[in-house]
Amino acid sequence: MNHNDESFWIALEQLVNHSEIVIDRPKGSAHPKYPNFLYMVDYGYLKETASMDGEGIDVWIGSKADKIIDAVICIVDLLKKDSEIKILIGCTQEEKEIIYQTHNKTEYMKGILIER
Repeated sequence: MNHNDESFWIALEQLVNHSEIVIDRPKGSAHPKYPNFLYMVDYGYLKETASMDGEGIDVWIGSKADKIIDAVICIVDLLKKDSEIKILIGCTQEEKEIIYQTHNKTEYMKGILIER
């Protein structure tokens, strides 16, 4: 069994390269429902894609000049009773850690980071 299949990452690259990235929650902005929650990395979605929540596939966009897909984070949200993947693009190791911690802060959401 191949647990790090490059074809998965190539498929993600094709999806990202053929989609418009919309940053609707820039770094430093507050969550619309939870004003105490600040985004520490740019957050958005791929326009005209679909995820479990019926919205576009979520992306975290890091500060590296090289905007390659670094990782994905798979999350389970117990409040919404759903799961999703979020694509990390151009993230530093520090940003990956921030994103990981963001998705594991509460008892209601848990995530696992899978690096390329």
